[in-house]
Amino acid sequence: MFKQIVVGVDGQPGGRDATELAKNLAANSADITLAHIYPGDPHIRRGAGGAYEAAARTRAGELLKRSREEARIDAHLRWHGSPSPGRGLHELCDELDADLLVVGSSRRGLLGRVLIGDDTQSALNGAPCAIAIAPAGYLSEPVAMREIGVGYDGSPESEHALDVARELARRCDAKLSAFQAASLPAIAYSGAMLSLGEAVEALVEEARSNIEGLGDVEPHAAFGQPAEELSVYSASLDLLIVGSRGYGPLGRLIYGSTSGQLARTARCPLLVLPRAASTTELPEDADENADVVAAS
Repeated sequence: MFKQIVVGVDGQPGGRDATELAKNLAANSADITLAHIYPGDPHIRRGAGGAYEAAARTRAGELLKRSREEARIDAHLRWHGSPSPGRGLHELCDELDADLLVVGSSRRGLLGRVLIGDDTQSALNGAPCAIAIAPAGYLSEPVAMREIGVGYDGSPESEHALDVARELARRCDAKLSAFQAASLPAIAYSGAMLSLGEAVEALVEEARSNIEGLGDVEPHAAFGQPAEELSVYSASLDLLIVGSRGYGPLGRLIYGSTSGQLARTARCPLLVLPRAASTTELPEDADENADVVAAS
């Protein structure tokens, strides 16, 4: 399970939502790092003679310390200069060998769409680890993991998502369910329309049977576009887990994929798993901007 977790913090409600979700997803022995990315254009820093850099680092350190105190969490603190928040988070995850990056939503309302800023979108596309997105208002809503759901289609990515969901469900004593969206192959539309209803019914039943065959999972299935149907399904969940098929760690997370659409429409926290997650231990942090609170 997740051992090295980076949480994007910016002093806004989204960062607090993300921190709370990270606490729920972390293993008992996990290291959590609260990270703040400040504007770090090298040309600006040179023109300011280093004064800008020093002031930005001071503000970042103070913000992170306040965030840690508010969250009542033992955490590492890291601040990093980068042209965009997303790129900076990506760089920190790579540097720390993180296996999970947690970010917040910018849309008000727990059931609102999850929106990620354009800069963060482009950088998260290449994140070297799993990504969890906390919906807006998550901190103020009940956060107990009562039901964990998985987007399932029989692919290796969905099997990996199911394995992770099983482990989380055991740890949280949560119900586990899975959903498969059924759709007609293009050739079906060239046949007699009178048989379309029967074909849809048969496909949904086949999808439900596939999930029933998993044994320990409550089955759900519906006919429709996968991202749309999974979004509806997510309304009854406390966490939705899906796998990413994109080339590279999360090559198509944002643009055009099912997981990318869910990042904008899921009605509960969303966890997107890459093809392979990092399991490397966090190296000892000797950087001058690292600050670790002693365990209580």
